[in-house]
Amino acid sequence: MRANRITTNLRVADLDAAKGFYTDFLGLSTEEFSLGWVARYTSPETGAHVQLVTRDATAAEDAVISVHIDDVDAAHAEARDRGLEIVHPLTTEAWGVRRFLVRAPDGNVVNVVQHRD
Repeated sequence: MRANRITTNLRVADLDAAKGFYTDFLGLSTEEFSLGWVARYTSPETGAHVQLVTRDATAAEDAVISVHIDDVDAAHAEARDRGLEIVHPLTTEAWGVRRFLVRAPDGNVVNVVQHRD
């Protein structure tokens, strides 16, 4: 598996309340998307970004990072072969991504995701 991008997922109680700090003070002024429970903000100058999450819409646990890859099916098979704990099954989500969540040996939950074109 090769990570193309890793996005930090910050847990927040309220997206609207948190948005101003990240967009205004930190300069992450471009809202790439917002689904009401998750939103990503990016600096147009540097590409630095953060994802704010109130709760995962379909998974029982929230991920601390999202790892964007090219072949999520192969990554899922590798995770299973390694005996890693899959905490959310391989799923094509309604918002257009294919993903699964896996628990790292340190206990952190990682969202492994592939965007469909």
